[in-house]
Amino acid sequence: MSTVSSSERIAAERLREGRRVVCATLVERIGSAPLDPGAQMLIDDSGDIEGSVTGGCVEAALVEEASRILAGGDARVVTYGVSDEEAAGVGLMCGGTVHVFVHELGEDTLPALDAVAAARDADRPVARAMLLEGERAGATISIVDDEVAGSLGVTELLDRSVARDARGQLDEGVSRTRRYGAGGEVMGSDLAVYIQAFSSAPRMVIFGAIDYSAEMAKLAGDVGYAVTICDAREPFVSSPRFSRSAEVVVDWPDRYMEGRELGPRDVVLVFTHDPKFDQPALLAALDSGAGYVGALGSRRTHRKRVERLREAGLDDEQLATIHAPCGLDLGARTPSETAVSILAEVIAVRAERSGESLRETSGPIHGAAASEPDEVPSSR
Repeated sequence: MSTVSSSERIAAERLREGRRVVCATLVERIGSAPLDPGAQMLIDDSGDIEGSVTGGCVEAALVEEASRILAGGDARVVTYGVSDEEAAGVGLMCGGTVHVFVHELGEDTLPALDAVAAARDADRPVARAMLLEGERAGATISIVDDEVAGSLGVTELLDRSVARDARGQLDEGVSRTRRYGAGGEVMGSDLAVYIQAFSSAPRMVIFGAIDYSAEMAKLAGDVGYAVTICDAREPFVSSPRFSRSAEVVVDWPDRYMEGRELGPRDVVLVFTHDPKFDQPALLAALDSGAGYVGALGSRRTHRKRVERLREAGLDDEQLATIHAPCGLDLGARTPSETAVSILAEVIAVRAERSGESLRETSGPIHGAAASEPDEVPSSR
């Protein structure tokens, strides 16, 4: 379970304390910006601030926007970017444009906030949808499996349409703004609804309980992976340094992986350095659907490994999908440095980036957004 409070849980706690809370949500990013859509910032009537939407670029302006709303102003989408006259004032120096929805959270949003917080704590996929315009702007619902908490307060059809689209976005793992008809029809364009998808944490399975595994588990957990360390040798996994950052399993690799389906966001790392462990681990990992399969070891070790895997029936195309020796060429020597090297390559592969030095590349630093949203209503 998560040990970090989500913005939904913090907002719900403050509402129950009787505070008034304004929520600013990044609903669209065009070009480069420090954070992805879905980033949130909470500002309450005591002046307490939680979270960020751009890492510092426009937060001061959003505090002023929150003061306007607390004084009786309407919820709205505000836009900041280098093309705006406001840009120099708010300090958006990243070269992009952001659309941020700012609204006051009412007590009627508590059921949805509670449902999202509980699902995120339990690492269950959940979606949160917010109405961006109209008299009910800011109304919120949450979708967990077949359960919908809260209401957008327009029509039942709109709630059903949004819930259906939210489940589809959870399958895709993307957040976006969608438009609907005035009555909730999916073919209309009268109402904008931002649907934020919180997928379950990506998995990282590490075979082999060694120093490198303990360091990798710490780093991977910090960036959001749910880590499992598996080793068939019980004495090797008994140290608390493994269980502090990962689930620990005593089992053979092929038996542990049997029937386990992984996805493109998931990772399997083989740190065993022993053919009787790493060969079945790699064969099972390649069948699992994991997006990244890596193996630790020298180039000489991997050449011998490739020979054995080829004898086991793997072809050149399958062998080419194994990242070995895994990691980027950072000159890493210690377990901690090696973990940085490997995790850097995992992130680069997931983002389809080269892993080169940024000063040697061109184009957006943060890459394109996960999806192209529909038109977002905006005011300045």
